[in-house]
Amino acid sequence: MSRTEDAIAAADAHSAHNYHPLPVVVASADGAWMTDVEGRRYLDMLAGYSALNFGHGNRRLIDAAKAQLERVTLTSRAFHHDRFAEFCTRLAELCGKEAVLPMNTGAEAVETAVKTARKWGYEVKGVPDGHAKIVVAGNNFHGRTTTIVSFSTDHEARDHFGPYTPGFEIVPYGDLTALEAAVTENTVAVLLEPIQGEAGVLVPPAGYLAGVRELTRRRNVLFMADEIQSGLGRTGRTFACEHEDVVPDVYILGKALGGGVVPVSAVVADTDVLGVFRPGEHGSTFGGNPLACAVALEVIAMLRTGEYQERAAELGEHLHGELGLLVGGGAVEAVRGRGLWAGVDIAPSRGTGREISEKLMERGVLVKDTHGSTIRIAPPLVISKEDLDWGLEQLRAVLSD
Repeated sequence: MSRTEDAIAAADAHSAHNYHPLPVVVASADGAWMTDVEGRRYLDMLAGYSALNFGHGNRRLIDAAKAQLERVTLTSRAFHHDRFAEFCTRLAELCGKEAVLPMNTGAEAVETAVKTARKWGYEVKGVPDGHAKIVVAGNNFHGRTTTIVSFSTDHEARDHFGPYTPGFEIVPYGDLTALEAAVTENTVAVLLEPIQGEAGVLVPPAGYLAGVRELTRRRNVLFMADEIQSGLGRTGRTFACEHEDVVPDVYILGKALGGGVVPVSAVVADTDVLGVFRPGEHGSTFGGNPLACAVALEVIAMLRTGEYQERAAELGEHLHGELGLLVGGGAVEAVRGRGLWAGVDIAPSRGTGREISEKLMERGVLVKDTHGSTIRIAPPLVISKEDLDWGLEQLRAVLSD
């Protein structure tokens, strides 16, 4: 067997089969490019589902991690450490909020946000204990914990993992009328992705997020924006909510916050929301650890310049202009997205999303399919225009085969 086949066979023999990766085994990476165990190079057009917004091996992030590795990596929250206060301060400033609750993974941050909303509902809004409701959108993707899959409409993520956690109301994404009808006196929060990633990079109708903000403010309900994939520069703004000049009550962050180096996530809000927690009520051994704080601080510093957001906006306009030319020719049925993020619906006559992804892999481009017929494109924000154009050229060639 080849080195690739041998590595895949070994993985299949000793790991749970909870993923179906493309048959490529990456050995090293730099910027927007990855190299496999056979020495073949691939253009990364997925960026770890937006975790690698700043590219592979970003020098600033690697240097920050190395420097911290030499000092201290973990104290647990039993003790203070000298990077924690600055991390919380700088992230709160970036979000225009007052307080930060750090965790590790995106799903942990969503779980934390759910607990925050419920506790706020009971202690601040006055909802009877045990009766809190959170409104979510159909086709959402917020993670795969048992609580989160309880309000998923994706059967692959949900089926056979019950019994399910109660307390959630599901409404169609983008439908303000349905959302308003679902809000009751016991509603404590509306939890939404400003752009639905796993669903195929679905952008809501214009005015939807602003409408959600007005509704939640009027009904004394928290608006919690899951910006784990859409945030931190991906759409051409620091946060996708900014495209409608909306500031939610709660930001849920992850992925790119750790720069693709370490897992870092956080819930960010004002103290009238996060102030409901008292010592011992919630925590994480690794949440807010020194290494995570050091890397995230460098991410925050990079975002404060605005250069990555501007780059995503400019290259994103070019990306969507080129992808738009593919619609109507019989190969692509629709293109959606914002910034350097796109969902491309492949016509059934050209193959499934998986088949197109495999053909692109053979041409040296890595993307990933979702929901059968859609491929997602989300290159690192550091990708050059020349490399982006080369990747699009490969897509055109695959679709014309």
